[in-house]
Amino acid sequence: MRTLILFGAMVASLARADTAIDIPYQTFSLDNGLRVVVHTDRKAPVVAINIWYHVGSKDEQPGRTGFAHLFEHLMFQGTENYNDEFFKPFEMVGATDMNGTTSFDRTNYFANVPTTALDLGLWMASEQMGHFLGSVDQARLDEQRSVVQNEKRQSENQPYGMVWQHLLSSLFPAGHRYAHLPIGSMADLDAATLDDVRWWFRSWYGPNNAVLVLAGDIDLETARTKVTRYFGDIPAGPTMAQPPVDVPARKASTRATLPDRVAQTRLYRAWVTPQFGSRDETHLKLIGEILGGSAASRLDRRLVHQEKLVDMVSAFSGADQLAGTFIIVADIKRGVDPARVEAAIDEEIERLRRRGPDRAELDRARTSIRATFVRAIEHVGGFSGKADVLAQCTVLTGDPGCFRQALARVQGASSRDLRNAARQWLAAGSHTVLVEPGERPAQAEDVVSGDPGELPEVAAADPRYRTVASDVDRSAGPPKVEVFPDLAFPTLQRSRLDNGLAVVLARREGLPLVQMSLEIEGGYSADAGRKPGTASFTMNMLPESAGGRSALELAAAAESLGARIGSGASLDAGNISLSVLHENLAPALTLYADVIRRPGFFVTDIERVRAQWLAGIAQEKTQPGSLAMRLLPPLLYGRDHPYGIPFTGSGDEASIVALQQDDLIAFHRDWVRPDNATLIVVGDIAMDELLPLLEKHLGDWKAPETPRPLLHRGTVPRPSAARVFLVDQPGAVQANILVGQVVPSTADPSSLAFDIGNGVIGGTFTSRLNMNLREDKAWSYGVSTGASNALGQRPWIGYAPVQIDRTAEAITEIRREIAEFTGTRPPSSGEIAHIRTNRVHRLPGSFETGTAVLGAIAAIVRYGRPDDYVTSLRRQILDTSDDQVRAAMSVIDAEALTWVVVGDLATIEAPVRALELGEVTVLDADGRPKTATAE
Repeated sequence: MRTLILFGAMVASLARADTAIDIPYQTFSLDNGLRVVVHTDRKAPVVAINIWYHVGSKDEQPGRTGFAHLFEHLMFQGTENYNDEFFKPFEMVGATDMNGTTSFDRTNYFANVPTTALDLGLWMASEQMGHFLGSVDQARLDEQRSVVQNEKRQSENQPYGMVWQHLLSSLFPAGHRYAHLPIGSMADLDAATLDDVRWWFRSWYGPNNAVLVLAGDIDLETARTKVTRYFGDIPAGPTMAQPPVDVPARKASTRATLPDRVAQTRLYRAWVTPQFGSRDETHLKLIGEILGGSAASRLDRRLVHQEKLVDMVSAFSGADQLAGTFIIVADIKRGVDPARVEAAIDEEIERLRRRGPDRAELDRARTSIRATFVRAIEHVGGFSGKADVLAQCTVLTGDPGCFRQALARVQGASSRDLRNAARQWLAAGSHTVLVEPGERPAQAEDVVSGDPGELPEVAAADPRYRTVASDVDRSAGPPKVEVFPDLAFPTLQRSRLDNGLAVVLARREGLPLVQMSLEIEGGYSADAGRKPGTASFTMNMLPESAGGRSALELAAAAESLGARIGSGASLDAGNISLSVLHENLAPALTLYADVIRRPGFFVTDIERVRAQWLAGIAQEKTQPGSLAMRLLPPLLYGRDHPYGIPFTGSGDEASIVALQQDDLIAFHRDWVRPDNATLIVVGDIAMDELLPLLEKHLGDWKAPETPRPLLHRGTVPRPSAARVFLVDQPGAVQANILVGQVVPSTADPSSLAFDIGNGVIGGTFTSRLNMNLREDKAWSYGVSTGASNALGQRPWIGYAPVQIDRTAEAITEIRREIAEFTGTRPPSSGEIAHIRTNRVHRLPGSFETGTAVLGAIAAIVRYGRPDDYVTSLRRQILDTSDDQVRAAMSVIDAEALTWVVVGDLATIEAPVRALELGEVTVLDADGRPKTATAE
């Protein structure tokens, strides 16, 4: 979905309602030094457990880069009292938002667990902290080393994938703690030893170097009791010194040009800036919004709309413990001299340095930052949720509420403040990189970052801290969870406007936010009989201009109201969305109704978006994953089927070039109409307040006299034999393997049973395929399978990026696993029970946000489900028998699969042909057969 993110001038109202954007918290510390932050939020029966260790890649020695991240992986490999996959018990209790990450300054582990599973979550987290070393051995180190190296290959195998390490090593001097990415070097990862593991754990992973945040359905006393019980007996480690702030002074600007397998030249310009929590860090965030953070930003206005030199431009600021960066990125149109783009950027920065922003710009930037924060903290956990905000503030500043000071700085910043910040930080000393189309140099995987030398002695434990006794019997294993909370899902209220438009309301009190989505039947599949890409292009054009306003005028009007308007298309549907604070709903509906009813489809906008769209297709063809998703669906369905299109929804170049204004007008007339739509509303609003507003803006919207179009989704026969299609990606260090087959529709009675079975083969972390190729063989960073929802036959697709020298072996393993799954080793009752239990126990935590509720209602509308579908889903899952699951999965035929493999043909073609899976065809990026290069 292309989303127009438009936040308006509601700063004053937000300032008056600080409780709406605050995160109240309480703190305590254990005697062993563990700091605990508690936030209570009762809207869902879940607790976010988020533990941050104050250690990251900045703390690595030369020759040991990447170790902090490697260690994070090792911590998921079991403990002294739980010798199994760490994710398994969390899957059994239905944990959501579970992951671990490593950055320059910290390593964190987080999960949202049902309230009744809090003891389990704390037991597992305390096992990691206090009972890890006895479980790690050479085999686990070697396994996770290979997984991390495949993660590195997967990232660097993408277009522009080498630029970030170049930027860091150019901006920061040799020896600076931020001069390398946390992923590290291949050689350093190869050199990691068990002695390194033991030293790292004993030095950095003590409770006195950690912050634990509990956010959600929890209170202070419960937290204190349980945290003390599970963590209180863990001995403190040494108090490790943190390095001082180190913002290197760069007096001269530098530049470089990097060739890469990319579709268009991309410009990066970066500066070193001040550290997290500093005054100018806030000012630079505001500058980023003003320069390139919104649809009406200076660079967007000039480079995209006026001079049409670039297809995309953005500017953003990021800050860490020791320093920060400010970065501008622009995708330069083909045929445009990059010097023109650089000159324009220079002029806009100099104008900001000379005069600062005007009042309207500054107000919009303030609002954007604050409103983004409001939406982020709708989540208690996960990335950027409440727990993350509190943990980051505590670890990096010592104050869990540092976000309050940052928001106050946003509110109080003046034009002079921003002008001065720009003068100081966006001056000489930048580094510019042009990534140009060409042959990427061979990736050097044998670079050692320095002489690691001998490990120092582990520092003595800090004597200030002590332990307390615990009654936890760890030999009994993780606590059993016998009781689970009930799902709370809002009751759906239905009505109709005078024109017949169906309205569904789910009222959720709390956050003063109202979200809407006009769901329209007919998505990519509505392209049948039209130019491919018409649906997606038309739907994405809706917020470009409307109601007589140009794109920039519409953006400015929406920003003034704090609205976020978006539109897009999926396989079977289109949607037009609105998100706005309740107080600005009425005027925002004026713009929303214009976007729905009166899109401009101005020729100038069409031509601008067409150029961006064509550049996007070219980008898709250089990205191995999206390229495969362009090619596989037409192979599965045939090009004459409504689903036989690239699942990116972007169509092909010829059809996009041929699209005319009349095509868009016709699609809008035929499909965007009140008798083909349902308006879904989620938020803190009552139906008797909502309906008059909707009647005012949409009540006189009339359907055209022409009948609604009909979609014919025919049945696709299964291929008679397996087929293999190879696509060349010269120099690739990984191969991207896709395998697929069509299966029954989401509306088919067997779809729930199929999805349960898919969880066993590839739909969860502990699935057969992921455990085989990632955890057992370490050939991949991750393998997954799934069937996209569809009204017609669904595409069931497996995705496996694997190291290039294991392509044929990986295909063999995938095929064997699928064949056994539908033959000699079908899903066992235990495996099915694991997935069934996971799906049931996830339900209470799955609808924490309004967006999640809206998505569930959209599925109810699309597939004709009863209004109580979500609340009845638990019983449906439990009533699905093992035999039903096995029968549903039997539609997969391992002998008739369609394979698409993107990789370096010089390496993969001969081994893949030798497998003799079926007919092998080499395709170009457009899906056209090429002459075979090997027999």
